[in-house]
Amino acid sequence: MIDLKDFEYKELEEYIQSLGEKKFRAEQIFSWLHKGVQSYAEMTNLPKTLREKLEKETYVSTLKIREKYVSKLDGTVKYLFELPDGNCIESVVMRYHHGLTICISSQVGCRMGCRFCASTIGGLYRSLTAGEILNQVIFASKDVGERISNIVMMGIGEPLDNYDNVIKFLHNVNHEKGICIGYRHITLSSCGIADNINRLADENLPITLTISLHAPNDEVRDTIMPINRKYNISALLDACGYYAKKTGRRISFEYSLISGVNDSTAHAEELAKLVKGLHAHVNLIPVNKVEERSFKKGSREEIDAFRDKLTSLGINATVRRELGADIQASCGQLRKKVL
Repeated sequence: MIDLKDFEYKELEEYIQSLGEKKFRAEQIFSWLHKGVQSYAEMTNLPKTLREKLEKETYVSTLKIREKYVSKLDGTVKYLFELPDGNCIESVVMRYHHGLTICISSQVGCRMGCRFCASTIGGLYRSLTAGEILNQVIFASKDVGERISNIVMMGIGEPLDNYDNVIKFLHNVNHEKGICIGYRHITLSSCGIADNINRLADENLPITLTISLHAPNDEVRDTIMPINRKYNISALLDACGYYAKKTGRRISFEYSLISGVNDSTAHAEELAKLVKGLHAHVNLIPVNKVEERSFKKGSREEIDAFRDKLTSLGINATVRRELGADIQASCGQLRKKVL
């Protein structure tokens, strides 16, 4: 059986025509899918004969809200979504002055092995399909009753380890006949699969690329991010430079501050030298506590001192605002508890 949400728009047109139907039916179906219908019976402007054809070999995928938490501090909403096969993923809806932003997952689990991340504990179960990625946006929006206008792919999984499905999702969520979220309102975060960063640059999609750097040198990065042994910092920055040149988009670097590991003044000076030529933004993240790990975040004074050092060296650096602290809004923690 085929999930219709896995088709890109042109693929859906071709499929509908292969059933002997007019091409315009694809537009109707695509629109219904992005509104979150859960059955063909809800597609009331389709003839019964077409709905019967579709039911024979296709289905409309859905997500079940298994658990939901709303922060009393800032209104952040965290979802544990259950997939049809019983696997679970997490999504988080955050409120900003410019509208709602959703942080979505791209895989069930993760094989990247970053030592400070809860999402990778237990490894990778499987990648999500394009439709399953899209469903997080659709069903979260339906649940909160508001339009979601911004997407960050920073949830469970490494988006560039699920490259083809992620690209299909980006095309579909941006399409004018669907949810129509602008590419410039979408951020994709990667731990540094350099080859696929180059591929992404060649897609010419004006999304924002964020790199999970988390260390100013290979010695430190090797110990906390296994991906660095395949694509070291030099290879990663080469790919980032290509991406920035090809797309004209500024790259951001995420840097989790881990007390005693990567947060000294010397580390700040190294980091400044590393990213200065890229005119990038550095987003500092106080490391989240993960029960299976011993990493700790520094004091607020230490975090601010690291930021101030970067700023004094000409680097645009900010400390990420912590949202949903009372509901464990960082992805991976809720799924891990359920497992």
